[in-house]
Amino acid sequence: MSIAPIAIASILSYLGSAGVIGWRLFAHADSQRGPARGVTLGLGFVGLALHTWLLYAAIFSHAGLNLAFFNALSLASWTVVASLLISSLSKPIENLGIVIMPLAAITVLLDLLYPSVSFMGEGVSWMLKLHVLLSMLAYSLLTLASVQALLLAVQDHYLRKRRPNGFIRTLPPLMTMEALLFEMIGIGFILLTLALLSGFAFLENMFAQHLVHKTVLSVVAWMVFGGLLLGRRIWGWRGRKAIAWTLSGFAILILAYFGSKLVLELLLHRGG
Repeated sequence: MSIAPIAIASILSYLGSAGVIGWRLFAHADSQRGPARGVTLGLGFVGLALHTWLLYAAIFSHAGLNLAFFNALSLASWTVVASLLISSLSKPIENLGIVIMPLAAITVLLDLLYPSVSFMGEGVSWMLKLHVLLSMLAYSLLTLASVQALLLAVQDHYLRKRRPNGFIRTLPPLMTMEALLFEMIGIGFILLTLALLSGFAFLENMFAQHLVHKTVLSVVAWMVFGGLLLGRRIWGWRGRKAIAWTLSGFAILILAYFGSKLVLELLLHRGG
């Protein structure tokens, strides 16, 4: 069976979910609950289910796990969407989907257009598999935190100017938004710590494995997020400072993984 129709259906579901969020935020600010929210989550879960089917077909094989660049990118976006949708069942964060859903749709499209192979063989240790899982979970939580930080920055900007428009009024209160941000960062930081520890457990020759760039930047990102949490606890950091630190840490983390993978696989044609 061709995967193209499934990929297209997943893309349309994600974009449909984002479209409903945009309609709620910009056209009907009072429709925070009810059918519109249900449609948003429903379309998101449909897109996620189809995305799961695609990833299973692309990644799992008898030769091992195919974690080539665009497969890994698609898997990361799947993890982010799954985290967002599950969290949205109990917390008011589904509006983050206005950014997350279109990005996930783009990764599905890229994976469809540019299939490639980079196998993690069946003989790899369970520690390496655990490291990959923890890394994906950490990236997903910290990606959600970065989008939350962007919305928080927009909200803070309009509130400082005392001109909250309809879009701003649909968001939770500033204190709630900030509390959600630090909750995501805290959990993401724990997962990133575990991912780094599990990674060091099998890291034997950093230079031979071309992991210097990835390892150093991951540690720097860990220090940035750790510094932010420490600053929040000791000095009460919040607002623009928290936003700047969050986005800086996220940029470094993305560069650490996907930057090194991009260079190794697509430019140097090596496994990474």
